[in-house]
Amino acid sequence: MQHIPPLWLSPESHLGRSAPDHPILYFSPRVLHEVARRFQSGFPGLVTYAVKANPHPAVLSNLVAAGISAFDVASPAEMEAVRAASPGAVMHYNNPMRSAAEIAAGIEHGVASWSVDELSELEKLDAVPRTCEIAVRFALPVAGAAYDFGSKFGAAPTEAVELLKQVAARGWSPALCFHPGTQCEDEAAWVEYIHAAKKIVDDSGVQIARLNVGGGFAANRNGAAPDLEKVFAAIEMAAAQAFGAEQPTLICEPGRAMVSESFTLAARIKGMRNGGAVVFLNDGIYGGLVDIRDMGLPGRVEVVSARGKHRAGKRRPRVVFGPTCDSLDRLPDGLPLPCDAMAGDYVLFPGLGAYSSAMSTQFNGYGLSDVVTVIELAGQPAS
Repeated sequence: MQHIPPLWLSPESHLGRSAPDHPILYFSPRVLHEVARRFQSGFPGLVTYAVKANPHPAVLSNLVAAGISAFDVASPAEMEAVRAASPGAVMHYNNPMRSAAEIAAGIEHGVASWSVDELSELEKLDAVPRTCEIAVRFALPVAGAAYDFGSKFGAAPTEAVELLKQVAARGWSPALCFHPGTQCEDEAAWVEYIHAAKKIVDDSGVQIARLNVGGGFAANRNGAAPDLEKVFAAIEMAAAQAFGAEQPTLICEPGRAMVSESFTLAARIKGMRNGGAVVFLNDGIYGGLVDIRDMGLPGRVEVVSARGKHRAGKRRPRVVFGPTCDSLDRLPDGLPLPCDAMAGDYVLFPGLGAYSSAMSTQFNGYGLSDVVTVIELAGQPAS
């Protein structure tokens, strides 16, 4: 008989009853469904999901249930994960650097859309069926993101013109794609990219059926939810202004913004030093907190006692180390925790659905392994 794991009311209710001594990710399918509906109702085109953000089977299956039918994949392993969740899902392979074995896997898995950013990589795709779409990925020196993806991938606009001509001449369905960079909070980045896409189309003389405006949509970092609808409206207006009656179908591929809010990470305080000024957790940058190292301290952190009750003392900044023996296992200094926090308490990090379990290692025997499903993610104490 299949074992069905329990559905808990909240992280607090689980912590107060179970008192786990390892880090746990709490997942709310309800929240994930709500975010998926927000993208589907607000974005003026096809919404796909960037699997790299969180490939957990529960995430993929719930997105399929929420109506997401297309996925951005970057490896054969991600293709297999998508196929397990939805055998009929459409896959876009937008990692433009691939080995021969990876190309063969993409063909075998029926990838519908591929991206390229240089001619030598296009030539490697000769076996890809001509019924497929190939999107030329281009990059601009545009500000607004936490960090830029253009330093690794993306052709310059002049190179994109020639690539687009080659895609059309070789018989594939031509398209364009770009990525404004992670945690992009300025809609002007998308606007500039869309107008640049129109110039590439004009200079090449190649009509495109679709334009992929990438991911990069910001997630909630400091308590103020990003205005995604403002970004959606800017994208829609820019596409209409740039392309007019010849506007291509728009595609987006959110990862971080889609999945972040549906998870909260709980890490336990192992011990303290210097009167509580230095805190040691049972998770760190080699585990589920790796993204904090690069993105900075979050503005929303709560501390819960071993009985599931919130600590309410005045907050003060702390130095926080992870559990491993590596001194680099340290969060950016100044994490504000309540003054009454103590060893055995749990620190709750909301909004850690993206790049937590996906990037967690098992260094020194630590790391994420458990995902607990909850109805709500905050504010429900243990009874």
